[in-house]
Amino acid sequence: MDKIYFLNQSTSLILVIGISSIFVFLGLYNSKKYQGLNNYLIANRNIGLFSLTTSLTASALGAWILFGPASAATWGGIGSIIGYSLGTAFPMFFLIYLGKKIRKEFPKGSSLVEFMRKKFGKNLFKLILLMTIFYMFIFLCAEVTAVAVLINYISGTELWVTTFIVLLSTLAYTLYGGLRASIFTDNIQMVVIGILLLISFVYIKSFTGSEFSFEFVKEKNPQLLSSSYIPNYTAGLTFFIAVAATNLFHQGNWQRVYAAKNFETLRKSLIISFFIIIPVVFYMGFTGMVAFSIDPTTRPDLGFFTLLLKKQTELLSLFVIVLGLSLTISTVDTLVNAISSLIVIDGKATFSLSKKTNYLNFSKYIILFLSLITFIIASKGFDILYLFLLADLFCCAFVLTVFYSFYNKNINEKTAYVSIIIGLVGGFLMFPSPDFSKSLLVGILMPKEFFGPFVSQSLLFLSFVVATFLPLIVFKAKKF
Repeated sequence: MDKIYFLNQSTSLILVIGISSIFVFLGLYNSKKYQGLNNYLIANRNIGLFSLTTSLTASALGAWILFGPASAATWGGIGSIIGYSLGTAFPMFFLIYLGKKIRKEFPKGSSLVEFMRKKFGKNLFKLILLMTIFYMFIFLCAEVTAVAVLINYISGTELWVTTFIVLLSTLAYTLYGGLRASIFTDNIQMVVIGILLLISFVYIKSFTGSEFSFEFVKEKNPQLLSSSYIPNYTAGLTFFIAVAATNLFHQGNWQRVYAAKNFETLRKSLIISFFIIIPVVFYMGFTGMVAFSIDPTTRPDLGFFTLLLKKQTELLSLFVIVLGLSLTISTVDTLVNAISSLIVIDGKATFSLSKKTNYLNFSKYIILFLSLITFIIASKGFDILYLFLLADLFCCAFVLTVFYSFYNKNINEKTAYVSIIIGLVGGFLMFPSPDFSKSLLVGILMPKEFFGPFVSQSLLFLSFVVATFLPLIVFKAKKF
């Protein structure tokens, strides 16, 4: 029996092309007034409060919020939602302090990696650069896959069609206008996202009534809110550590740190973004918890859509497509420009190319190549959550060493290298297999029976904790 979709393909396709074209037009039109490398990389260091706030928030809230928090809430309970919310928002708070320090010590900079190049040698700098680009590439694949899967779920549109349109339209204005174009379109996208999320909340609350409440969840699935439910803690800490660590390496955030016209503007923008992100991510996670409590057979990552599209109305389907596209394009243009900027800024120190090389053009060729790979991955609809978690593990192994070095002048390249490798090795030993049943240490090198049930059931959590905090051993040992 053929699946019945919420919307026909032609209507869906017209909307996808229409919304994408609007953003292309707006991005290109605005970019004509702001040309030059400074605008491409750091928007001429002249972005005000409203633009910086909406851009930081829109870039942080990608299409993943429609799937990830809802899915995590069905097994990780209230703790996973809190961890997801705080993990996504925490870098905004942290960047207030790091941003002030890095803007003061390196006022003409454009990236975190550039700062690391000045502090450490070329070998460690290249490792940090590679990890940062790898993480953002995985993020890019995840975002494009998510919106393609979303529109396929609503209308049956083939994945490659949505993938092609989204990538082509985003590249069209981002590779031309750079950060300035990304920030301008983020302003509009964030307003659209905010209005649509508010409408969805009002609709779901009125439609589900008393079911959209903690009392209903407690009645149906009390463990999800229980203080004695261990996954509430392990899932919460897992998502907090993983999401916070990765976002601290997001070049899009660091570009905006430098793009602010002054530190006071940056500080206010980061604080406002922090308090916007938390309730948005929490709300998305809570919809998953409610949907699961209403119907345990609901697919975990579709909790939000299960509640919103229960009546299968075309209007709400159009609504979801606009929301999904706005979330995706605002994140994809940030990632594209962020990767491009790293190659422009650090290309000369990384690649042994001709002195006449135009690194701006070179970065665009790299972006086109990465976009082609993204197109192939997203068109296949691969579940890249596991690869995303692997990218998170990399970031966790780097995070303490990189950011602790901001404040400890005694951390040299050798110490940093050793600490990162130790964190990576420890994390990999505990990192779960694709079915999450075992890890290299637990179940392969050593029998699972040697470890308690908590260890075998919390491999992902322990791998992130080990990768993040094991480098501290090197710092302690250096003191003695």
